[in-house]
Amino acid sequence: MNKFLLLSIIFFSLSCKSEKMNSEVFIQGGGTLNDWANLSRYAESNSELKEQYDANRVVFMGNSITEGWSNFNPDFFINNPFVNRGISGQTTPQMLIRFKPDVVNLKPKAVVILAGINDIAGNTGPMEIDNIAENIFSMTEIAKANNIEVYICSVLPAKDFPWSPGLNPAEKVVRLNNILENYCEENNIKVSQELKAAGVDLIYGVKGLKVHSKICLIERFKSHKKTYYGFISTGNFNESTAKVYSDFTLFTSNEKILKEINKVFEFLQS
Repeated sequence: MNKFLLLSIIFFSLSCKSEKMNSEVFIQGGGTLNDWANLSRYAESNSELKEQYDANRVVFMGNSITEGWSNFNPDFFINNPFVNRGISGQTTPQMLIRFKPDVVNLKPKAVVILAGINDIAGNTGPMEIDNIAENIFSMTEIAKANNIEVYICSVLPAKDFPWSPGLNPAEKVVRLNNILENYCEENNIKVSQELKAAGVDLIYGVKGLKVHSKICLIERFKSHKKTYYGFISTGNFNESTAKVYSDFTLFTSNEKILKEINKVFEFLQS
C-alpha cells in the first residue's frame, strides 16, 4: 500500500512538473509546447472578426516585420479593412498551421504573405530553402482554394542574425526569392495566355530584372488608317494598394513619346 501511494505521488509530481515545463519552455513565435504555432495569439480577435464580414478585407500574414507594422503605422490598419496577423519570430511551418484560423476563416478578399527569413535563421530548427518555399506555396494553394487573392512578398535582405550569427543568410535570401519569383510567374501563365488570345502582343522584360512600371503601345485602325496611342504607368492598378500610395499614368498620342515607347519594345525584342 505504501509503495503504491509513493508511486502515485511520484507520478502526480512528474505530471505537474511536465505541465509546468510545457508552459515555460520558450518557443520562437511566442508559442508553447502545447501551442507550438501560437494559435491562441489571435483566437479572441478572430472570433470577433468572423462575425463582421467585410468584402474588402485583407489579411497580412508574417513575422515581426508584419507585426511591427501596427506599431509603426497603426492607422494603416485602423483606417483600412486590413488585419495584421504577424507574430514576431515565427517561421513558415508555424504560419502554415495557423493559416486556416488566422486567414481563411476570416473570409478575406486577399492575403499578403511575407515569410521565410526566420526559417533561414533556424528559429524552429534547420530548414532547407526548398521546404521554406513549399510552405509558402501551401499557404498560397489553401488561399486560392478558398477564392482568396494572394500576394507573395520578397524576403527582405539580411547580412546576419544577432541571435543566430554565422549563417551567411544573404545568398539564401536571394535563392529563396528566385524560387518565389519563378513560382509567381508560372502561376500567371494563364493570364498571359488570355491576353495573347485577345490579340495582345506580349513582350517580356529582362529575366532577373524586376521592373514595377508598366508601358504599352496601342495600335488602332481608324478610317483605314493606323493610329497609335501610348500608355505609361509608374505601377499597376490594384484596389488594395491604391489606398496606401498613388501611381501615376499617362495616356497619350504625342508622337515624340510614342517613339520613345517604341524604342523600349525594340530593345526588349533585340
